[in-house]
Amino acid sequence: MANNYARGQKDTRPWGSWEVIDCGNGFCVKQINVNSGGILSLQLHHFRAEHWIIVRGTATVTLGNLEMEKKAGESVYIPLETKHRIRNKGTETLTFIEVQIGENLDENDIVRYEDVYGRA
Repeated sequence: MANNYARGQKDTRPWGSWEVIDCGNGFCVKQINVNSGGILSLQLHHFRAEHWIIVRGTATVTLGNLEMEKKAGESVYIPLETKHRIRNKGTETLTFIEVQIGENLDENDIVRYEDVYGRA
């Protein structure tokens, strides 16, 4: 299993930021902050599944063909190779915890289908 993340690793994106809280063999835990009006790309992953736990704000989550609202304390599981995205329609920063589980964990396992920031 490959894990190319390190605890404390951070990045900023057009929609907000992420930071690795913990990682190990086959897993990575990130705190992700999505700015007001921010939206992540519609994407999927070939090598990892994800579990998102909303901790602050309200998220609009796309999972396959479904769209749902998730509030603080609620979660959603994203299976391997399932198109997904998250959006913050609120006025405050949306924060969620992302738990990645898989055989190859790194930023190269992102297949983008739509992206409002021109990265698709």
